[in-house]
Amino acid sequence: MNGKALLSLVVAAALLAPTGPAQASPAEPVTVAPGVTLTQLSLGAKDSDDVWTVHVYLPATIDGPLDRAATALGPREIADRVHAALVEKGFEPRIEQVVMPAFADHPGGPLGWIVRIGRYATADEAAAELAEVKAAGFAGGTRYTAQDGTDTGAPQKVHVLRVDFRDFHGTVETGFGPTLNGMETLTDLVSSTGAVAGINAQWFLNGSPTGLYVKNGKLIGSATQGRGGIKLTKGGRHVEVDSYTAHVTLRAGRATAEIDGVNRIPGEVWNCGGVGGDQPTEKPQHDFKCTDDSELVRFTPEWGTPPAGEGAEAVLDAHGKVLAVNATRGAAVPPGGSTIQAIGDSAGWLLANVKPGRRVTVTERVEDGRGHQVPLTKDTTILQVGPTLVRDGRISVNAAADGIIRDGSDQTFTYNWTVRANPRSMIGVDRQGRLLLVVVDGRQDGYSEGLGIAQTAALMKRLGAVQALNLDGGGSSVMATARSGIINRPSDATGQRALGNVFLIHKGR
Repeated sequence: MNGKALLSLVVAAALLAPTGPAQASPAEPVTVAPGVTLTQLSLGAKDSDDVWTVHVYLPATIDGPLDRAATALGPREIADRVHAALVEKGFEPRIEQVVMPAFADHPGGPLGWIVRIGRYATADEAAAELAEVKAAGFAGGTRYTAQDGTDTGAPQKVHVLRVDFRDFHGTVETGFGPTLNGMETLTDLVSSTGAVAGINAQWFLNGSPTGLYVKNGKLIGSATQGRGGIKLTKGGRHVEVDSYTAHVTLRAGRATAEIDGVNRIPGEVWNCGGVGGDQPTEKPQHDFKCTDDSELVRFTPEWGTPPAGEGAEAVLDAHGKVLAVNATRGAAVPPGGSTIQAIGDSAGWLLANVKPGRRVTVTERVEDGRGHQVPLTKDTTILQVGPTLVRDGRISVNAAADGIIRDGSDQTFTYNWTVRANPRSMIGVDRQGRLLLVVVDGRQDGYSEGLGIAQTAALMKRLGAVQALNLDGGGSSVMATARSGIINRPSDATGQRALGNVFLIHKGR
């Protein structure tokens, strides 16, 4: 049977629809708890096209230094220059074009050109050639071609937790460690909460989760305006995938100001997409830090100890009474209350308008992609993740709006994160209302290569998802059960990472 069979593979567990040629190891679901099953699939196969190669980096400009080049791909004229310089040094390079697939909000097409040398059976052989390339005055790394994100028949290990709420009487919810400003491993969180299973969830940067995070109706994480997200209600039984924005407003007497963030370091807007004044962009840009030198940031008890520094802050009790106004930042959050930290010009506004002993009002408004207000009931959890993979039964990746296509001329991030194969974690729901929590291992040559975003969306659709979102991935992709511990093979050599937050499956209490 052809080792390059498509991911539309027929599996004994009937998780994949029979839409094409098949190659998969038989997979029998294992019962984790009543109504919760775990199915592990082996898809694809290694073949002669899967080789190691030397990937030569390109300078950012046509006349940039070759020994300090740092971009993975670039315009043809720069690739031609590097190619010619390599030939002059006695190497036999090749130039290849990288094409990005079309997404729901982006037409796709040529992304750039790459320069590579050789095809080797082992990583060690490629590394030896790379050393010669570097000694000759070039920069680069090694790549495994099955991880280029274009090989639909590459080896994949897929792990699927399926929650059937007709038989499962517990809940699916999010969890984190003692504070948001800290991280815990998934196995520790499964153990400490008594969960039966779990999977990683949101990205974490600067020691805390990033993106909108509403837990049990309380807004505890800043929104990346317009990014995709998943809303869980009824204990996880009702799932909605949408895009979300959030606005938090501080009113002090007749003066009002928008709060820029919740539970994050003032001035540092990871993933961008803030509410105003951010540089260099207010658009979402995944894994990129924007900055804003004038901000108001709210801290709740979930964060832990707020950061200290220059600026100003107001300390509020649970009813909005101002307990103190300080000319520096770092006061502890009162039980049930909050602090409002200010930097730059916002510090002057805070000191001028917020007075000890008075009451201020903090209002929150979360809106979906149609601009409708989302009620923040005690039964509402929202995690902004993404990109969206499947909407209403159709593949629908909001790549540009979600910030996984980098602005600017350097498309190295887009190539490495979006196009190339990586370990991935996903969440979705099928037509029967069954929740799907999925991990695909990656970066493990010959065992499991991982998926590009387009392939990730295709897999979720073929698993039966009618709504699906991408979660944090890479070395963070992990799945665990209380009975067996870690189920997949995390890609980091050190094993599972500590995480900002996770999805947990709890039995009925």
